[in-house]
Amino acid sequence: DSVQCATLLDKSNISIHQTKSHSKFHPSIFRFEMLRTIRNKTLKILGTSGIVLGSIEIATNLPSEGRSSKVYHDISDNVVTPLLRRFLQPEDAHNAAVYFTGKGFAPKHRPNILESTRAISLESKMQMTRTSTSTSTTTSTSPTQSLIFPSCIGLAAGFDKDGVAIQGLMDLGFGFVEIGSVTPKPQPGNPKPRSFRLLEDEGLINRFGFNSIGMDAVEHNLKAFRDNENVNGNEKLSSQDGNENNLDILHKIQKLAAKAGRVSWNAIFPPIVSSEKSILGVNLGKNKTSTHETEDYEVGIDKLGAYADYLVINISSPNTPGLRNLQQNEPIRRLLRAAISRRDALADKKELFNNSNSLPPLFVKIAPDLSDQELKDIAAAVVDTKVDGVLVSNTSNQRPNSLISDNSKETGGLSGLPIRDMSTECIRKMYALTGGNVFIVGIGGVGSGRDAYEKLKAGASVVQIYSRMVYEGPGVISRIRKELADLMVENGQKCVEDVV
Repeated sequence: DSVQCATLLDKSNISIHQTKSHSKFHPSIFRFEMLRTIRNKTLKILGTSGIVLGSIEIATNLPSEGRSSKVYHDISDNVVTPLLRRFLQPEDAHNAAVYFTGKGFAPKHRPNILESTRAISLESKMQMTRTSTSTSTTTSTSPTQSLIFPSCIGLAAGFDKDGVAIQGLMDLGFGFVEIGSVTPKPQPGNPKPRSFRLLEDEGLINRFGFNSIGMDAVEHNLKAFRDNENVNGNEKLSSQDGNENNLDILHKIQKLAAKAGRVSWNAIFPPIVSSEKSILGVNLGKNKTSTHETEDYEVGIDKLGAYADYLVINISSPNTPGLRNLQQNEPIRRLLRAAISRRDALADKKELFNNSNSLPPLFVKIAPDLSDQELKDIAAAVVDTKVDGVLVSNTSNQRPNSLISDNSKETGGLSGLPIRDMSTECIRKMYALTGGNVFIVGIGGVGSGRDAYEKLKAGASVVQIYSRMVYEGPGVISRIRKELADLMVENGQKCVEDVV
């Protein structure tokens, strides 16, 4: 009996073991086990990710603030910018900065508490009263219009010559972005090297010579911007065979990862949404081979004017032979009259694509190297022709005795800190000569809130920067805005008009 019992138990164990073995590999049970394993691993990953994201949020604010976080700004300004300056030639570093900004890698503006709470307003408003000379209407004075600059800190022409990084630059915190100079026909500019850093002097010298892809290509970029389409970046750094390069792939991965990581987090930490709508200026230049005084500018106004919130006639670059002769009394009057007439003719177009859906104001950009008599002649021409504003000033041919950099011996236009005081004095004179009745854009050596403040006090209604980004990185825009707001509070001022 015992033997039989043992035999039955053995058979029973074998049967049970076989049953378990068969059930383990039954398809429905296998799928259940697999799904349970996947679920457990997913929960574990999500839990770990939540802890990691929470730690990152506490330490850096990257999940909720992203590219406007202090950490992202510090990396851009204190790591990326010095590396570009150390390992790349000035023009290559410039092209790289334009490319990455256009691709969406640049920091976003970090709002300061004074602006966010509306305790201080950096908004600047320009009033315009125009005389229409459109062929479709009789000559008449149009109602007063206003162009609103959401911030008085803007980007000078020369950084994005071709309009390939407009939105990325606006996201940096610029109240207005000026592209160009743009010439009617494509031209390569002057031979390389043509850009030089003056490290010890915190300045730059360039002799680019209006290098431009031409107005047809720029019009395509402006149309894409106005249509909220993506524009391909600098061709020198983009893929040449039509296939995606590593940078494009990296950008897509970054976008997907950022979206996946922040969708749920933003429900808890809503991102900062700016109500600012930056405006776009288009700076027009003249082809080197052109022999006509006004034709190139008239072509530019006709072709690109419909996309611009304001237009700039650049007659002050030191790197195009004979260009500065247009600043003389009679030539500048002929040019400004022709430019205004062509600008007014934009009213005949069926559609304007700018923010205000109205005729863009017309500015003229002048040099800082003018004599007092030349400044008087230009001021009189501006007032008499009713040009909307003046940009003061372009780069300088002068070389102050204070310069110590070896590159200061290079030919070209000097910009940055070495011409700061020179341009501020030029602004002060132009404000006095025009009786404070002409809108002035102050340019030259702005690198801090104090620099911007001094130019506003001298008579500028808005200011532009460019060179300082080479030394301090893109985060300098947010810092300048904060410093300017702090200065205004210290002096009991609440808006830009209180300063000017």
